[in-house]
Parts: sequence; structure tokens; C-alpha cells
Amino acid sequence: MCELLAMSANVPTDIVFSFTGLAQRGGVTGPHVDGWGITFYEGKGSRTFKDACPSSESQIAKLIQSYPIKSEVVVSHIRQANRGCVSLENTHPFTRELWGRYWTYAHNGQLSEYQDKFKVSRYQPVGDTDSELAFCWLLEKVVEKFGDNEPEDITLVYHYIAKLADEIRALGVFNMILSDGEHLMSYCSNNLCYITRKAPFGKARLIDTDVVIDFDKETTANDIVTVIATRPLTNNEHWHILSAGEWKLFCKGLLIGAQ
Repeated sequence: MCELLAMSANVPTDIVFSFTGLAQRGGVTGPHVDGWGITFYEGKGSRTFKDACPSSESQIAKLIQSYPIKSEVVVSHIRQANRGCVSLENTHPFTRELWGRYWTYAHNGQLSEYQDKFKVSRYQPVGDTDSELAFCWLLEKVVEKFGDNEPEDITLVYHYIAKLADEIRALGVFNMILSDGEHLMSYCSNNLCYITRKAPFGKARLIDTDVVIDFDKETTANDIVTVIATRPLTNNEHWHILSAGEWKLFCKGLLIGAQ
């Protein structure tokens, strides 16, 4: 299956260290060779890089590892195709506009017998994956419930999305990352974990390649950074492992909602 990576931080932060570990899983330490993508938010805007080749071989991925783009919210994905051919349009993350915001989504897993459930009209998939169709259906259900204007309390939307995710999980494996550019949600079906780094910072060592970083030299005492991944990326830190059906909502690195 695919692997996910995401970040929520209270200050613009680069994800070079974590992405360097993830990229190795796209063909070196893992079988996820069917494309990769990453989205960085900058205010209400976002920039997305995608490639249909393995992340371990991609020149674009090498750019991301060497060019420290700073962002408060990042969503990334490396793909092992099961539904849909290997192509750019089937490469995660996927993005759609809702309430004047870019919503970004990535999925790890495989669904079955989903075509009858995921009826969509406003949001149409571009590719032919179960993942993108599920994303379109999620947003349609959100609009159906909350209308064309964003509610004052956006956390109500994420609580509703968690219920929709429970429905999708009944169709198969559904690990999900979702963001509106400010908030970051993780939903676990079987494999998802996270770590929140804050002062006092220390050293971290990647599992997939021989890279060590001393965060104390790269941060300030006020920084808070949460990283979400399918599997732990470091072998000398404590990662929180999520259970089936468990979800977390982060904003500026802090946990603000959970089940």
C-alpha cells in the first residue's frame, strides 16, 4: 500500500528531514514506486509537486530534499498502485476548492464495492482511483450538510468528516490525511502515527537512511511541529501509534480535536 506524510507547525518550517526518509521508501527501503506528491501551504495559497516515477529516483524529489520550502502545513504521499494506472492524474495528494480554501487530501489503502456509494456531481474525479473518488464524495457530503458558506466553528466539519471516514472504512482500508490549509486531520484505519516536537529539542535519526539532525540547532524555544506518517520515520524518538477508527485534528502543531 501507499505511505503518508504530513506536518502541522506553528511557524513556517521545512520538511526536508522527514521527506528525505519517506522518499527512500519509494523504491529503496519500500515498494512504493508508482509516483509521489507533496503539497505545501503558504497562507491561503499552495504549491504542489508531483511525479509518476519513484520518489527515490525523481529529480523533483531531490529538489524537495535540497530546497527547504517553509510551510505551516504539508501533505505528502508515495504511491503503490492498486486502483488506477500509474499516471500523474492518479498521483496524490488531490486538491479541491471549498469555501474559498484549497482542501488537500491523501489516502493510503484500498476500497471495494464503493462505486454505488460514492455518487458525485459537484466534485468530479480527474483520475480513476478509489482514493480521489472518495475525496470528491467527502466534500460533496460536507457541502450537503453545511451549505455553501463555511461554518463559524470549522471543528464541527471535521467531526462530521470523521463520521464519513468511518463509513468509508467499512469498505476497506482507509488511512487519510486532510487539510484546509490551516487545520490538519489524520484518520487511521490500520497504520498511522504522529510525533509532536517542541522544546527541549534533541537529535533525531532517520530509519531509512543515515541522516541525523539536531533540532535544537534548527529551531527556537517556541516552535511546535507535529509530523504524521504511516510508519515512524525515526528510530530514537517516541511516536504515538493510532488505533483503528482513531482520528486527530491539529492546528499550528497543536492537537485540538481527537477521537
